[in-house]
Amino acid sequence: MRRLVLLVLPVVVAVVVTTSTGQAARQGITGSGCSVSVPGYLTDLAKAYQRESGIPVVVLGGGSILGLKDLREGRTDFAASCMSKQPTDPAEFTFITAAWDALVFIAHRSNPVQSITAAQVRDIYQGRLNNWRALGGPDLGLVSVMSTTEGMGGVGESLTRLVLKGMPPTPQPYSSMQASSAAIWEQVVETTPAAFATTGFASARKRNVKMLQVNGVSPTKETIISNAYPFRRPLYLVINSKTASAEVRRFVDYVLSVKGQAFISSLGIPSLHDVR
Repeated sequence: MRRLVLLVLPVVVAVVVTTSTGQAARQGITGSGCSVSVPGYLTDLAKAYQRESGIPVVVLGGGSILGLKDLREGRTDFAASCMSKQPTDPAEFTFITAAWDALVFIAHRSNPVQSITAAQVRDIYQGRLNNWRALGGPDLGLVSVMSTTEGMGGVGESLTRLVLKGMPPTPQPYSSMQASSAAIWEQVVETTPAAFATTGFASARKRNVKMLQVNGVSPTKETIISNAYPFRRPLYLVINSKTASAEVRRFVDYVLSVKGQAFISSLGIPSLHDVR
């Protein structure tokens, strides 16, 4: 397989905010997980909650798989995930839809290709399409940025369910195998003209990448809400219903409140109130 040696930024993002009064903050809570949710809305929402409540919320990235593992092993108070509940997850894990996202396909800004179809995405992940020329682009070998099937987390689950007709994405000779984090895949695409990757709208819109149209429809907040752009999917907060503290539950209540959902919508991604 083709491997790219790249210097990437750390995928762990910490959000620690001081109170407006400068006084020592009360004991806070910690979450980790989804590399789409954390930069897409959760970092900003954690700051907004602390400004209002005085309770620090520390949010760490790393991907849905890591976030759920951290929660299972008691290292965090909640997880962020774009992966739905699996049979192997503890029964006490409660998955709470907090916002909406969509699966998007990204290329380098310099790539002239504008649109892709679901069939073409399937061809990429199943080894039948390995040159951008097949998509109307240059005669350039396509580099598919991904992780192992087990490491693609919520993106891989959504890709399998929504696009690949139940078949998992399969590494090909032209795949660039990276760590299990959409943040890293996005960084590779930012710097690699031949690269292609799948990620989430919420995080990709903040990157210097091109989000490809699907059947001529661009992924935007409005087209995701209306379903004109396909592949809408939920972003979850996950708590342990047996051990979640009162403060964790208050944070979740804030996220689901009219104020919290309005704040999410103001960031440019679909809130629960936007999607009826």
